[in-house]
Amino acid sequence: MVYYPTHLTRFRNLPVHTFAPAGDARPAPLPEADTVAWKLAADWDTPFEKIWRGFLDEVRTEDVLAVVVGPWWTEWDEDGIDPVLELLAAESHRFPRLRALFLADVESEELEISWIKQGTVTRVLRAWPQLEELGVRGAEDLVIEPLRHDALRTLRIESGGLAPDPVRALGGCEFPALRHLELWLGTTWYGGDCEVADVEPLLAALGRCPDLRHLGLQNSDIQDGIAAAVSAAPVVAGLDSLDLSMGALGDEGGAALLSGQPLTHLRSLGLRHHFMSEELVQRLRESLEPHVTDLDLTPAPSRGRSARTRYVAVGE
Repeated sequence: MVYYPTHLTRFRNLPVHTFAPAGDARPAPLPEADTVAWKLAADWDTPFEKIWRGFLDEVRTEDVLAVVVGPWWTEWDEDGIDPVLELLAAESHRFPRLRALFLADVESEELEISWIKQGTVTRVLRAWPQLEELGVRGAEDLVIEPLRHDALRTLRIESGGLAPDPVRALGGCEFPALRHLELWLGTTWYGGDCEVADVEPLLAALGRCPDLRHLGLQNSDIQDGIAAAVSAAPVVAGLDSLDLSMGALGDEGGAALLSGQPLTHLRSLGLRHHFMSEELVQRLRESLEPHVTDLDLTPAPSRGRSARTRYVAVGE
C-alpha cells in the first residue's frame, strides 16, 4: 500500500475545473462560477499572475465558492507560495461567497510533497473571515499565526514533514466552528521534527472546539507517542472518527489505545499502514469491532517491527 497525493477531482463537493485564459484552446465555454471549484495553475508558458488576472477578468468572482491553487511556478519555485497568497488576499473583496481554498494541488511528477514551499497561510484566513475549508499540501516554510477564526470548519495539512512551530501555533488558535482537523506530521527525514510535547497542547486546545467530530494525526514517525497522547485526550470523547493511519504505529501505540479511554463510541477508527503484531491486532479487533463500524487495521506492506524498519506512508 503506497500513498501518493494526487490532483483533486472534487473539492467542496464541486468538480474541479482548471481555468484557461482567453486566447488559449478551451474545450468548452466556461462553466457558471458557482458550479465548479476553480483550479488556477501556471505552466511552462503562462505565469500564475497572468492566469490570476484572466480569472478575475473572465469569471464572475462574486459567485465563486471554491478555489484550488495548483503549481504557481513556470520552471522552478524559488519564493514559495507567499506571492500567490498576496495576490489572492489583495482581491478578497471580490470573492464574498468563497468558502473553500486548497493551496498546492500538486502531484509528485510536478514537485515532491516535501519540496513544496508554503508560506504564511493564515493570511488567507484573515482575508476571508467567512472561509469554511482550508487545505494545504506541503509544509516547507509553512507559517501559521495564532488567530481566531469563527467560520473555519475543516483544516487539512498534508506533508511529508511538519515542523513543530506550525503545530504549536495551531494550539494557540481559536476555531470554535471546527469540525474536521487532519494533520500529516511526517518524518524527521523531511522536516517532521514534532515531538509528542508539541502535539499535547494542540490536543488540549481542541477541547475548545465543541463541534469537532473528526481528528486525524497521521503519517508520523512518532505514531506510538501520538497514540498514547490521544488515548488520554479528553477531546476524543466527542469525536465520531479518529485517524492515526499512515505512520509507524507499533505494539506500544496499539496497547496505549487499548488501555486508554474508551473508543467504542467512534463510528470510524483508521489505523491502516501500521506495524503492530498479529496478537495486538487481534486484541483491537475483539475490543472494537463489535462497536466501531469502520475499523481499518490494514498493515503496512513491510511488517518490520523495529523502529528502524518502520516508515511513514508519505515522506519525500
